[in-house]
Amino acid sequence: MGTVEDKVIIVTGAARGLGAAIAKDLAAEGGKLVIADVKADQAERVAGAIRDAGGQAIAVEVDVSRRDSVRSMIEKTVAEFGKLDVIFNNAGVSKVVPFLEIDDAEWDRTMKINAFGVLLCMQEAAQQMIKQGHGGKIINTSSIGGKQGYPLFATYNASKFAVAALTQAGARALGEHKITVNCFGPGIVATEMWEELDVEFREKGVFSEPNAAIKDYSSTIILGRPATPTDVVGTTRFLASAASDYMTGQTVMIDGGMVLI
Repeated sequence: MGTVEDKVIIVTGAARGLGAAIAKDLAAEGGKLVIADVKADQAERVAGAIRDAGGQAIAVEVDVSRRDSVRSMIEKTVAEFGKLDVIFNNAGVSKVVPFLEIDDAEWDRTMKINAFGVLLCMQEAAQQMIKQGHGGKIINTSSIGGKQGYPLFATYNASKFAVAALTQAGARALGEHKITVNCFGPGIVATEMWEELDVEFREKGVFSEPNAAIKDYSSTIILGRPATPTDVVGTTRFLASAASDYMTGQTVMIDGGMVLI
């Protein structure tokens, strides 16, 4: 399937959940990982766990919505490992907000992190890859919410539709530099994020029982269950490896058949 051995890989939003699982899998396959997250202490715990398992990893604090912070992340990566081969733009936020209750602050926060943050990371990573002269891979995290809109997640949906658009635009803009840009779209993944959303659903009165939200949203999945991070990392490893070199501008859905496109 190709290898990621000795590739220098940044994963943003890697202090927990899916991002942490992606990073640990790539490190186990020989990648040199940068665990980038706004939560520095948690990022260091993930990096430490990778090192304890015999892998190579550093933790870097980053706010993906600030260009200076993103630029610093790239600089620290190159200072430590000498180059940048792959970046996973995975950092994101989600919140349960009924459609008619979306306000300016919620819109601005979500779009700045989930969409503008992806753009900043794409731009700064691409500049480094162009300087190096041997291409690279940019991989963005979208969602089933980047293919269909849901009334309690409209702002999140808009941000993930934007990620798909940035992926296509970036692929066309950066192909001449041998930089591929692809995207993957998880469905319902049982991580800490869904535990937090479960609480929000109950606070909004949408569901009354614990875990009712994930059960309800998972009910249309063809394969009959929500994903675990293990279900996703095979695809992310493929996207980071040379096996996907002739693929760009695409969104790969990993949702158990929840959204058919």
